[in-house]
Amino acid sequence: MMKHPKIVIVGGVAGGMSAATRLRRLLEEAEIIVLEKGPYVSFANCGLPYYLSGEIANREQLLVQTKEKLNQRFKLDVRVNHEVVAIDRKQKLLQVLHQGKTESLAYDYLILSTGAKAYIPDLPGIDQAKQLFSVRNIPDIDAIMNSLQTGQVKEITVIGSGFVGLEMVENLAKRGLRVTLIEQAKQVLPALDEEMAVFIEEALQQNKVNVKTNVAVSAFLEEGRILQLSDGSQLTSDLTILAIGVQPATQLAQQAGLTLGLRSGIVVDEHFRTSDPAIFAIGDAIVVNQQISQQAALISLASPANRQGRQLADVIAGLKRTHRGSLGTAIVRVFEQVAAFTGLTEKAVKALNLPYQVVHTLGKSHASYYPGAEDILLKLIFHPQTGKIYGAQAIGKSGVDKRMDVLATAIKANLTVFDLPELELSYAPPFGSAKDPVNMLGYAAMNLIEGLSETIQWHELAEQLAQGKVLLDVRTEEEYEKAHIKTAYSIPLDELRDRLSELNPAKSYIVSCYSGLRSYLAERILKQNGFKVQNLDGAFYLYSHAMKGRNIDVQ
Repeated sequence: MMKHPKIVIVGGVAGGMSAATRLRRLLEEAEIIVLEKGPYVSFANCGLPYYLSGEIANREQLLVQTKEKLNQRFKLDVRVNHEVVAIDRKQKLLQVLHQGKTESLAYDYLILSTGAKAYIPDLPGIDQAKQLFSVRNIPDIDAIMNSLQTGQVKEITVIGSGFVGLEMVENLAKRGLRVTLIEQAKQVLPALDEEMAVFIEEALQQNKVNVKTNVAVSAFLEEGRILQLSDGSQLTSDLTILAIGVQPATQLAQQAGLTLGLRSGIVVDEHFRTSDPAIFAIGDAIVVNQQISQQAALISLASPANRQGRQLADVIAGLKRTHRGSLGTAIVRVFEQVAAFTGLTEKAVKALNLPYQVVHTLGKSHASYYPGAEDILLKLIFHPQTGKIYGAQAIGKSGVDKRMDVLATAIKANLTVFDLPELELSYAPPFGSAKDPVNMLGYAAMNLIEGLSETIQWHELAEQLAQGKVLLDVRTEEEYEKAHIKTAYSIPLDELRDRLSELNPAKSYIVSCYSGLRSYLAERILKQNGFKVQNLDGAFYLYSHAMKGRNIDVQ
């Protein structure tokens, strides 16, 4: 590497500023220029929705660093409102537009951190819609806030139920506005498997959000005041938020002739080098390696972008760093519920044709006897022989982040389900349990691999019962009377050994309780007495939520 390189970074925020500041810490004499086409080079884009509700009270809290502070502390030449419009790779020159004038800027190394842009569908009337916004930056949120402050906005529609869409729904509803959420998929939060996402939909409905799934906007009428839906209905909307996803902002790279891949993302090697050895790229604009599937992926999250920026700075400075790929670990809060996931979903594993098994467990955020313990539903997808962990999901009100971080770390460290019970996690009654839910998840998965338990999934129950199997509910009589699956036969667990004569050894049984623990105990008792038994994974808790609204036989 040259002694005093001139490094130009196109785009700030997570990836670009992480690279710039790390480069300065490693290369004091390098000339580092950051070009940002917008007015802000370092802002908390993940915090934008929370400013709408006032949870983040002051707009200034969204501004992480100013160009003046970055120059003072890191000797960075930060130029806002400077848009790069062309790259001359042969001459190593950029054409930069600023205040209507174009100037040339030379570079030794070029870093593209151009991010992603909101996906705008090509729909009739969308160009004429006046109260239509996306949420990517400070000017976007300023425009939405200005519109809300007129007092004319009462009915809001959010199109798309990904992370940003859900966060916007929550914070707009907290302002007292009537919010409708439209999702083209059959479930909200499509990044989760359907039985886990149902808890988020319940949270939305409990907070008076009008949720419409399996429907799309087909046209914008009356300058966006009326939304035409694909089911033939119409919806009045004073203000509409587009949150149906993002796409890599790679027009500049495309014009420069750099190699592009999945959905026009920039193709880079394990050192973030593009097809031009002097040009690197990081963040939402690049194609990454999904670490488990080893397939190309686009992962538009702030944490990977920050890490990539630092790694790239190390590479340019001559340190040995290799990008190993991403898991896509993420978390979202929707009113009182929190959803988190890492790795591959069951849908993705199935699409990849991988051998897999699934287990659901219901634990508590901390010791059950200590006040305030909340349910945490965990889902693990793993290889049925080796125990390799493909992915995990969690739903709950408290402690979800802690468990998902442990599971994401386990995947990164190539641990298997056999390692999860061995993890020594911090415990005191206010914080966890002596056997943490992550430990218990490992035990449950091990039982399946080692043949101590055999499960069926919530969506398989109806077919299994139709084949003649008998559903045995081992909860208490009080629980059974309160709610149960109509065809279930009731024998409380503590009476099971004394009532084995009521069961037919020629029949196959499916046992169920509330969470799956008592039914596992019942399964072990019955199997050791010669009965053919399976355990309903996730038990009544999961089944009753997942099947809600499907005319199921729960009474």
